[in-house]
Amino acid sequence: MTAKIGPEKPGTSNHVTMMIGLLEAFRNLRNFLSQVFIPSAVKMSPTICCQCKSARAVIIRPKNRHKLCKPCFVETFEAEIHDTITANALFCQGERVAIGASGGKDSTVLASVLKTLNERYNYGLELMLLSIDEGIKGYRDDSLETVKRNAVQYSMPLEIVGYGELYGWTMDQVVAEIGKKGNCTYCGVFRRQALDRGAAKLGIKHVVTGHNADDVAETVMMNLLRGDLPRLARATSIVTESSASDIKRSKPLKYAYEKEIVLYAHHKKLDYFSTECIYSPEAFRGSARTLIKDLEKVRPSSILDIVRSGEDMARLVPPEISGSGKCSTRLSATATVGETEDDASAGCGSRNGRSSGGEMAEMEKNWGRIRLLPQMKPRFCHIGNLKKK
Repeated sequence: MTAKIGPEKPGTSNHVTMMIGLLEAFRNLRNFLSQVFIPSAVKMSPTICCQCKSARAVIIRPKNRHKLCKPCFVETFEAEIHDTITANALFCQGERVAIGASGGKDSTVLASVLKTLNERYNYGLELMLLSIDEGIKGYRDDSLETVKRNAVQYSMPLEIVGYGELYGWTMDQVVAEIGKKGNCTYCGVFRRQALDRGAAKLGIKHVVTGHNADDVAETVMMNLLRGDLPRLARATSIVTESSASDIKRSKPLKYAYEKEIVLYAHHKKLDYFSTECIYSPEAFRGSARTLIKDLEKVRPSSILDIVRSGEDMARLVPPEISGSGKCSTRLSATATVGETEDDASAGCGSRNGRSSGGEMAEMEKNWGRIRLLPQMKPRFCHIGNLKKK
C-alpha cells in the first residue's frame, strides 16, 4: 500500500529554496574572499621605499607624504638637520654648546642627533646638557630622572639649575599664588633667563633648544591672533640673541615636524619622558596648536607653510618695531619684586613693543600680588654679575 502524501503547506517550497539560495550565496562569498582578498594580500608586493628603491617602505612622512624605509627615514631626518645647521652656520669648530634638556622627545632627539652629526661630520663641538628645574612636583622631578639617564647614555656632562636656586621660588608656588592663567608666560620668561644663567655658570655662550616646526608655527599663529607682529622676527629666527648677554640660542630642529621627531625617537629607541606639563593645558598655545592640527589634516604642508609665511611677514616689520629680532631679557639689579622683564630694561612685554597688552597687562597685575609673599624673595641680578663671581 502506497503511503499517501498530503498536499504541501503553502510557501514551504519557497522558503526552502530561499534558504538554499542564501547558503549558496554565502558559500560563494566566502570562496570569493578566500580566493581574491586574502591571497592578494599575501601576494601583493609591498610598497617600495621611494628613496632606496629596494627596501619595503614602513613610514609615510607627515611633511611630504614620501614613503620611506626605516634606514632611509633616519638618514633623511639626520641629513635635513645637518643641512639646517650648515645652511645657517649655527656652529663654529670647537665651540662649546649647551643643549637645553628637559627629558622630553624634542630635546632628547636633539641631543641624540647632535651627538651623531658631531661625530659624523666632525663639527668639533663640546656638547653638554643643561636642564632647568622649574619646581613642578610630579612632572619636572620625574623628567629630570630621564635627563640624568640621557647624560649617561650620550656621555655628556649635565648641569641642573632650579628656580628655587635662582629666584627663591618654584613654579608650584607661583601658580598657587596667581592661579593657572598666564603661568606659562611667567615660566617662559624665567626659563629663558635660567638658561642664560646656567650657560654663564658653565662658561658657555651658545644654547640650543628643541623647538620644532610645530612650535614655531604655533608661536607665529599666536602672534597673528594677538596682532603681535613685532614679535614675529624673534619667533621665526633660527638664532636669537639678547642685548643683555653674549649668549645666543638656536633651534636646529626648526624645520622638523613634531610627528617625525616622535618617529625618529621611536625607531632609534630613545629614552624620553612623554608626560605633558600639568599646567600647560591652560595655555593659549593649546588653542593655536589645535587650529594648526586641524589645518594639517587638510594640508600636510600647513606647518611649514605657516613657518615660511611667518618668516616672510617678519621681514616686512621695520627693525625699529621688531627690535631686529633681539630680545632684551636683562633684569636690572635694582628691579623690585613686582617688576618683571616687561617693566625692566626694555623687556618683552606690552610696554616694550607689544601691540596687544591685554593678556600681558593681566599677567603684570597678577604678578604684583607676589609682593605679598614674604617667603618668596626673588634674587634677580644681571647675568654679568654671575660672571664676576
